[in-house]
Amino acid sequence: MATKPSSTAIRPQSIREKQAPKTPKTIKQQEKRIEEVLSFPILLFDKITQSVKEAEAFKFGCSEVGKQVDRLCQMLRYAVRLATSTATGTKFYDRPLRRIAPEVSKNLEKSLTLVKKCRQRSMIRRVVTIVSAADFQKLLELLDSSVADMKWVLSIFEAGGVGGGIILTLPPMLCNDPIISWVWSFIASLCMGKLQDKIEAANELATLAKDNDRNKQIIVEEGAILPLLKLLKDSSSMEGQIASASTLYVLANDMKRVRTINGEFGVPIIVQVLGESPMKVQIRVANLIAKMAEHCPLAQEDFARENAIRLLVTLLSFDFFMDDCKPKTTPSSICSIVEITKELEKKNLSNTVLGLTSMHSGGSFRGGNHRNERESEKPEMKLRLKISCAEALWMLARGNVPNSRRIMETKGLLCLAKIVESEEGELQSNCLMTLMEITAAAESDADLRRSTFKSNSPASKAVVDQLLRLIKDADNPTLHVVAIKAIGSLSRTFPARDTRVICVLVEQLSHRNDAAAIEALISLEKFVCTDNFLCVEHSKTIIEFGGVPFLMRLLRGKGKAFLRGLILICYLAIHAGQSEALERAGVLNAFEGVDRSFIAQHSELKELVPKAIYHLSVFQQSFYAA
Repeated sequence: MATKPSSTAIRPQSIREKQAPKTPKTIKQQEKRIEEVLSFPILLFDKITQSVKEAEAFKFGCSEVGKQVDRLCQMLRYAVRLATSTATGTKFYDRPLRRIAPEVSKNLEKSLTLVKKCRQRSMIRRVVTIVSAADFQKLLELLDSSVADMKWVLSIFEAGGVGGGIILTLPPMLCNDPIISWVWSFIASLCMGKLQDKIEAANELATLAKDNDRNKQIIVEEGAILPLLKLLKDSSSMEGQIASASTLYVLANDMKRVRTINGEFGVPIIVQVLGESPMKVQIRVANLIAKMAEHCPLAQEDFARENAIRLLVTLLSFDFFMDDCKPKTTPSSICSIVEITKELEKKNLSNTVLGLTSMHSGGSFRGGNHRNERESEKPEMKLRLKISCAEALWMLARGNVPNSRRIMETKGLLCLAKIVESEEGELQSNCLMTLMEITAAAESDADLRRSTFKSNSPASKAVVDQLLRLIKDADNPTLHVVAIKAIGSLSRTFPARDTRVICVLVEQLSHRNDAAAIEALISLEKFVCTDNFLCVEHSKTIIEFGGVPFLMRLLRGKGKAFLRGLILICYLAIHAGQSEALERAGVLNAFEGVDRSFIAQHSELKELVPKAIYHLSVFQQSFYAA
């Protein structure tokens, strides 16, 4: 099993730059071996023993202190032997010792100070230095607590080391915070226990983490990430991999915790497991990738660097080329596009699908290892894997132009469009959300837009067809709104002659769902804004398809629909002010009736409304003059 590289190893640039810098004190503490940490209290024992022998006063109290100190020293030495004799490949979990050792050292120092005061001294020193039986009583109570702490720590090491189960008792030091003691016990089992103990400990950590974010933070701070990743990498136990992935999934709901997983070189391990594991494990790992990418932009970059996107697209499209193409009755079917791929089937298509996986970095992905298992899995399990992979792609593409480009480079657009057409429910929704993120990336990146969403591109045509189909027919309001938003992001890709998109969007202005109508207004606005090269032609098309009456009805309302409708009709007036439809609808009078305070509240309207009024006034003056 791979071990964590030393602190001097060269780390990836993104991780090295983005992790929070550690203080010199923290680095020094981490560099110290546990033997060095325990050496100081052990050395104090010799000094205390010598002072006990030299004591002239309170000999009984000093003797009792010496006995307790001797018990502590034996425990400390036993802990050192445990740390140095840990089996190869097993990490000794020293976090509890590092926390308890300073408290033990403090109590031993107090013991040395008190016992020294009992040595033979001059009369003046005896008078000045006052030692009472109460002092010994307090000290013995402190030493009893340290003995109990050490006894508890050694018990969890022994339980973790020999598989004796998880210790749920509390050390005195943590009686007010039992969570930490439980976490220590579970992590000790993760590091030093047998396989079944590790699985049980991982599940217990997941249960604790689900309670609240404080528990999650304690689990991460006490060092659970590295042993969880090691358990995830252990391919000998599918149950262990599932338990580890599930626990990491619960922990990965915060950017700092995700970065901790990254800092332990978790991304390469996670991607490797995604490529090499059975389907049940792949589902959990894909969910983990989605959660990490959702909460950390750095994780998006790291997963892309490890070629996770290609693996996810491959898993998502596993049955894509294997299914027979069944003719569809709807005009939006993309079977004609799938026919293009049938030529590939004549050239050993299955090798083509698996060939995608061979491009994984380092050649570590063995896509054929579990191919038979995947083919024999239940349809429900295959569906669950596709849902998880689609969600992971969605989170990796969200707000990330390079990752959207990578999805398109893997020919994922065609696969996503096919699934949106043929599937329903969560899988369809996740694929549609991925398409929405890709179209948003294309909207913000001209090179991506020009290279991918060409009018003659089969993948682009398939995506647009499915988006238009959903806008027309989708019963799910969420899918409906997402499809409208995605088609609006592609506004700059449609030529003036392609009027079907504008026609469909204009029809949505009267939709009973306000969210759909508002999103249609925003999408149409992207067609006619000055940034769109064809804004004049698109403005005329909107008017031609009867958009003005719908807009005038929206202007009688209020709220967001009123604002977006006013902006859209302003653009129509600026770019197509000579239209008689605008004059017949009384748009100029409507502008003059708009509340000036409302215009002043929105910076967009401050410039648009006067321009629109000017263009309409010029046209009407020239019209009447003629």
